[in-house]
Amino acid sequence: MIGFLRARLRQGLRTLDFPARGATLPERFRGRPVIEASRCGEGCRDCADACPTHAIATDPVRIDLGACLFCPVCQEACPTGALTYTPDYRLAARARSDLVVTGSEARLATALDEKARRLFGRSLKLRQVSAGGCSGCEAELAALGNVVFDLGRFGIQFVASPRHADGIVITGPVTGHMELALRETYQAIPAPKIVIAVGACAISGGPFAGAASSGDGVPADIPVDLYVPGCPPHPLTLLDGLLRLTGRIRAGTR
Repeated sequence: MIGFLRARLRQGLRTLDFPARGATLPERFRGRPVIEASRCGEGCRDCADACPTHAIATDPVRIDLGACLFCPVCQEACPTGALTYTPDYRLAARARSDLVVTGSEARLATALDEKARRLFGRSLKLRQVSAGGCSGCEAELAALGNVVFDLGRFGIQFVASPRHADGIVITGPVTGHMELALRETYQAIPAPKIVIAVGACAISGGPFAGAASSGDGVPADIPVDLYVPGCPPHPLTLLDGLLRLTGRIRAGTR
């Protein structure tokens, strides 16, 4: 025990001072993409043809972050360097249309309306449902509870019962075997409730879009309040989106 305490003291404070100081990720991290349309060759479709999830469209060039896997294939295929990925982890959005990138401007998530913020306060209790996910997004959600990110200090916690929850966090493409469980969980959460779609699979079906055994993400009749893209999203992407949703990070502050 003494050895453990000494090691812990040597490590010092491990929790990120977020959002006060933000965070810097390695250059190899692929976050928000930037498109320089002026560098696109006329009629060039190399990036769109290379994309495994058809997240890229041309005329004009645009990327749907809701379907993007943040792999380097499109960047490598672009002959003019018009498309590049930055280390910007701020990706979450309130509207599905805000996930479509056409240039360098980011349309980040905004806070819940005043009535909802008064109701939920500064805390959230969330029930997570893995609707056929590969466990990648689930692992990043679990990482939010470790000493580095410490989600609990913001009053946001995952709970075991949907009846104790303010909202639901959905991962995975929503397979046929999990759709009923997802719907029953959603119905069991008292209204009003929040729905958060995490990862490309939950937002658009990701690489499984169009598959016979799964849907294309969260069913259309379940309204989504926050989209967190990625494959999987980094814990900071998740944390940034949740804090923007609850008003802990205000629009225009960073």
